[in-house]
Amino acid sequence: MANALAAVDVGTNSLHLVVARVTDDDRFEVVAREKEMVRLGRGAGDMKRLAPDAIDRGVAALTRFRRIAEVSEAPVRAVATSAVREAENHDEFIDRAWEEAGVDVEIISGVEEARLIHLGVLQVLPVYDKQLLLCDIGGGSTELLIGERGTVRAARSLKLGAVRLTDRFFPNSGLHPSAVDSCRRHVQSVLAPFLREVERYGFSVAVGSSGTVQQVVKLSHAAAGTDPLRTLNGATLTRIELGRVVKAVVKATRTGRREALPGLEEKRSDIILAGVLILEGVFEACGIEELVVSDYALREGVLLDTIHRRRGGSLHLLSDVSRRSVQALVDACDDDPDHSAWVARLALELFDATADLHGLDSGSRDYLEAAALLANVGLFVSHAKHHKHSYYVIRNSERLVGFADDEIEVIAQVARYHRKSAPKLRHPEYAALDHDDQQVVRTLAGLLRVAIGLDRSHRQLVDGLQVDTSGKRVVVGVVPTDGADLSLEIYDANERTTLLADVLGRPVEVAAARR
Repeated sequence: MANALAAVDVGTNSLHLVVARVTDDDRFEVVAREKEMVRLGRGAGDMKRLAPDAIDRGVAALTRFRRIAEVSEAPVRAVATSAVREAENHDEFIDRAWEEAGVDVEIISGVEEARLIHLGVLQVLPVYDKQLLLCDIGGGSTELLIGERGTVRAARSLKLGAVRLTDRFFPNSGLHPSAVDSCRRHVQSVLAPFLREVERYGFSVAVGSSGTVQQVVKLSHAAAGTDPLRTLNGATLTRIELGRVVKAVVKATRTGRREALPGLEEKRSDIILAGVLILEGVFEACGIEELVVSDYALREGVLLDTIHRRRGGSLHLLSDVSRRSVQALVDACDDDPDHSAWVARLALELFDATADLHGLDSGSRDYLEAAALLANVGLFVSHAKHHKHSYYVIRNSERLVGFADDEIEVIAQVARYHRKSAPKLRHPEYAALDHDDQQVVRTLAGLLRVAIGLDRSHRQLVDGLQVDTSGKRVVVGVVPTDGADLSLEIYDANERTTLLADVLGRPVEVAAARR
C-alpha cells in the first residue's frame, strides 16, 4: 500500500498497533488495529526491571505487529512509555526488539507522551478551540495535560498507573480493609503538584483517552442496563456515574465477585480497582463534573507526528473535526457532492427560517447539515433503497469522527428518512430513540425532504429562499438563479412537504418568490 505508516504504543499493560494510509492532505485513514496484553510492567521493585518472560511476550508481540504492517508495506514507528522508560534493563528489551522483531523502539518522556496523546485526541474530538484538560491512565503512569489550539500549556507524567498501583495496594485476590483508603490518599498526594497548573490555566472541557476510561464507561452503561455503545468516542462520564462504578467495583472486589461485573473485560479485571480509583482521584482533585471520551490517543498522535516529520509541513489540527470527517465520507461515497452541498445549504436556510416553529438548537442544525451532505452515500452501494444503505454506511463508517455514538445515530436516521417512508415506531432503530431524539429526526427529515426537492434537477437552480411563517401556513418562496425555470423544483418540493407540515403543525406551501 502506497503512503502507509504503522505506529506501535509499547505500554505498561498492553501493546497497540495501528496501520494507516496517509492521505494527500497529510492526514491518515486507519486500515488495521491490533492489541495484545503483555504486562511489561508487572513485577516486584516498582517496575524497576522488566521480567524475562515479559520481555519475551513484548518481543513476540512486536514481531507479529511488524508482519501485519508489512502486509501494507508500512514502516513501523514504535514508542515505549513508563514500563520501558523506568526499567534499569530497558536496553535488553530495546536490543531484542530490533534484533528479533526488526522494530526500532523509541523511549519517549512522559511529557512527550502527553503531547502525542494530545495530537491524537485533537483528530477525533471538536475541542481544538477549547481549553482542555486531558487525562490518560496507563498501566504505569497517568498523563495529565492542559492545552488549547494545539498548544500545550502544562503537562505532567505521574507515577499513577493501573498496573503499578495494583501491585502496590492490591497484590492479592482479597482486599485489605485499609487498602482502598491508602490508595486514595496516595493518588491525591501524587496529583497535588499538578493542581497548581489546573488553578493557573483552568479548563472548559475534560477529556479521557485511555483504556481505563473506556472500561469505566462500559461498566457504567452495563450497570444502567443501556445498550452497549457502538463507539465510545465522544461518550461522556459524569462524576455521579463514576461514583457508582467505583462503589460497584470496590464492593465486587470485597466479595470476590469482581469478574461478574457486567461489562468488565476479563483481561482488565485484576487492575480495574486501581484504575477507577485513579480516575476518581483525578475527578475530585481537578473538579471535573463530566469527562468526554476520545477513541484516539498515543498511537494516533504518533502517526500524525510522523507524517509531520517526514513531510516537513505544518500539523493540520482541526478546529472542526466533525465537518472534516463528514466531507471525507462524502468524497469517498457521493458521486454528486455538488448536489449534496447545495441541498445542505438550502436545508440550513429552511431550518433557520422556521426556527421559531420547530425550536431546535444549534446542535440539531449541525446534525441536519451532516445528514444532508451524507444522504446519498448509500448510492455507493446501490440505487435501490439507497436511503437505507445510507443509514448503514453512516452508522458503520470509521471515517465519521467528532460525533458521539448517539449523535451518529440521529444523523444516520435523518439521512435514512430523506425519502420514502416517514419515521414509524414499527421501525426498530427509530423506536429505540428517546422521545426528544425521535422529534429531532422527524423535524430534520422533514426539512431535508423539502430541500432535496428544491434541487430536483441537480442543477442548483434555486438561489435562495424567502420563508413566511406569519400566517396559517408556511410559505417557502424560492428565488431562481439567473431567471431559471423552477417549475420542476417547486412541484417536487411540494410533493415532499407532508412530514414537515406535520412536525410544524401547519401546511407548507412551496411557490415562486414574490418579486
